[in-house]
Amino acid sequence: MGSGNGRRVIVIGGGIVGTCVALCLQREGFDVVIIERDAPGEACSFGNAGGLGGGSSVAPLALPGIVRAAPRLLFDADEPLFIRWRDSPAMIPWFIRFARESALARVERNAAARASILGAVQDAYAPLIEAAGAQDLVVHGGALTVFESRDALKNAGYALELGRRYGVAMEEVDGDKAREINPALGSRVACGIVYPDSAGTINPLRLTQTLIEHFKQEGGTVRKETVLGFEFANGSPTHVITNAGTESFELAVIAAGVWSKDLAAKLGTRVLMEAQRGYHAMLPEPGISVPVRTSLADRNVIITPMEHGLRITGIAEFSHPEAPPNYVHAERIIRQARQFLPDLNADGASMWVGPRPQTPDTLPVIGPSPHHRNVLFAFGHGQNGLQLAAITGKLVSELASGHATSIDIGPFRPDRF
Repeated sequence: MGSGNGRRVIVIGGGIVGTCVALCLQREGFDVVIIERDAPGEACSFGNAGGLGGGSSVAPLALPGIVRAAPRLLFDADEPLFIRWRDSPAMIPWFIRFARESALARVERNAAARASILGAVQDAYAPLIEAAGAQDLVVHGGALTVFESRDALKNAGYALELGRRYGVAMEEVDGDKAREINPALGSRVACGIVYPDSAGTINPLRLTQTLIEHFKQEGGTVRKETVLGFEFANGSPTHVITNAGTESFELAVIAAGVWSKDLAAKLGTRVLMEAQRGYHAMLPEPGISVPVRTSLADRNVIITPMEHGLRITGIAEFSHPEAPPNYVHAERIIRQARQFLPDLNADGASMWVGPRPQTPDTLPVIGPSPHHRNVLFAFGHGQNGLQLAAITGKLVSELASGHATSIDIGPFRPDRF
């Protein structure tokens, strides 16, 4: 048995992050129970673009110039950013902090922190995927980002330079080479960037489900309940309160995505995090073959070949996580994809929306609760939840076991807000 010595841990959240946290704790000898209000993997983990690292994610969302560009981003119908205005007053503190994070010194700091954790993604996933027998769900074919003009590529220069600085392998190609890599692309593509080390999954939901099944086979427990709060004794939390009763714990990990914000508040910690909802359209018979995950840089749209068709993801919609979906956004990303993939067939498309837990500095929240030694936080991964799940699990298991963490978690501390 590992250093967990059978201690009882409750992991709140059964998405890909909570699942990987639970697996890593289990591998260290903890007795782990996952509590998830839905079926595991069916919230944000269900609908993402499938990236598993090795790509272009080093740059944070808040870059120099983002404040100046805000009016265009918010009011140009071709831009990928939307705000549900009725929800916006509650988000003002988030946007103020986001603006501050666009200062050059903070961007450099945030990029360094993102590079440190993104660089550990594939090594952290490897033992979990192997143990669960999920190798068939992972592909290592690289990825492609395309631009409509050389000027657009030039405008992305700083973000690309951040990636190069931290060792992200990339190669600039012209439009003809981009179309050779992805023959479905039309003439609109002027140039592109190839990421040869990028990996992905052909089915994010099935990957989560496969890992969950392995967790259960190894003695883990999954309970479909909703966590409402905590019971305390002598000022410390000792039980989680669910819609079905209470569960005792020696250690609790909050890994419930965007819903973690309210749970953290119940434990006395204010976290600046909002729901940045992403949309996807799943095309069962796209009529084209897309060999590699392809990002449309000018549109913030990602086109991913999946097990059951072609997935098109995009949009950053800031809204209440439970707000009704606006599937006009999903229809819009189909139209934008068609501008680059002229033979695309969208008949029979299904649409989805999921609330990604976004912090203003584009860094996750990983570390001990500032007020309770027996609670760890593991949320706020934004658009990188799938990528960062396994390394988050590894870091949480190191903290729970009293080991030094394999990377510096200072930038991710919960009290930084």
